[in-house]
Amino acid sequence: MRLAKLSIADVPIEGKRVFIRVDFNVPLDKQGHVADDTRIRASLPTIRHAMARGAKVILASHLGRPAGKVDPRYSLTPVAECLSGLLGKEVPLADDCVGPTVEDLVARMREGDVLLLENLRFHAEEEKNDPVFAQQLARLADVYVNDAFGTAHRAHASTEGMTKFVSVAVAGLLMQAELAHLSRLLEAPERPYVAILGGAKVSDKIGLIFNLLPKLDRVLIGGGMAYTFLVAQGVPVGNSLVEADRVDAARDILTKAASLGATIQLPEDHVVAERLEASAATQIVPKDGIPAGWMGVDIGPQTVEAFSRAISEAKTVVWNGPMGVFEIAAFAQGTTAIAIAVASSQATTIVGGGDTVAAVNQAGVAERITHISTGGGAFLELLEGRELPGVAALMDKPGTGA
Repeated sequence: MRLAKLSIADVPIEGKRVFIRVDFNVPLDKQGHVADDTRIRASLPTIRHAMARGAKVILASHLGRPAGKVDPRYSLTPVAECLSGLLGKEVPLADDCVGPTVEDLVARMREGDVLLLENLRFHAEEEKNDPVFAQQLARLADVYVNDAFGTAHRAHASTEGMTKFVSVAVAGLLMQAELAHLSRLLEAPERPYVAILGGAKVSDKIGLIFNLLPKLDRVLIGGGMAYTFLVAQGVPVGNSLVEADRVDAARDILTKAASLGATIQLPEDHVVAERLEASAATQIVPKDGIPAGWMGVDIGPQTVEAFSRAISEAKTVVWNGPMGVFEIAAFAQGTTAIAIAVASSQATTIVGGGDTVAAVNQAGVAERITHISTGGGAFLELLEGRELPGVAALMDKPGTGA
């Protein structure tokens, strides 16, 4: 899959109907207002670019999982209100995303206007990538723009299907930035190249590790997945989370890394607890084993020091997954310390995944990270070397190789 794609900045859009697939799948608070507008803000450069050039801007997104039917709880009304405030311009919300009424609204738009379509997933045909529904969406567009990297791994009507029915399909500015940064991790990373991997499951990261290992110098493994690797080495882990059916895969990764000259660095000590509660008794134990009745909940101070040293020596760092049970504040210290180490590094630093992004935000260091990816599943799948339908469907930049 080629990652060098034409963008909205490369094609004429003046006076045209520009359909932008955005990712406005944002959390709402109990009052039904947008609780975190990060994803909406991330789309603003593309929207403003189109407005400034006199395009008629049609925005489309999903919100939540309304199961293919209209559900007022998942209306984009609060998103339209939030976006209106951010743009300083009223953004009306259409009653639907397809059909004669929507087509009439689009026909009456003036240059520079912005219209938000109602939730795409109010139609089951969206996730089924139904060609008739995709064609209905395409009728609204002269130019198609995908700026929703977080949904690019899904072959849905608005991310892949409708590109078959438009003559111009390009990346938005956010999508373009994502592809530019992530392609560096795959194609020409500056070395030493360090990956920091955490989270609960080895199974979520196997494809990524095997794809990146030939390029990596060092892999720092924390979080729940570390205990499966420790079991593969014969180290006792007490009651820690272990994926028993992935122990052989962990062993294979260790063998593969050794054959490539890459270092797999596991925790040197652990914060352990008797149960997953903030009030639980804890202790720090060395790397030679976690006692029976205890479970690993965070990396220990020696590990923080060792991992931080490796990060400081790197020229490229990619991080996905927390170092412990990050959602419990008492067990988040290791993750926070690694966030600070990554932000303090002189390397190119790229962070992806919901918990990991939350960690750098909570640590107050987000602005010191080179690139924070807006994709979770898309981020992982791209680094696994898999084709993303929403990216593959876009027009290649001329003269670029595979």
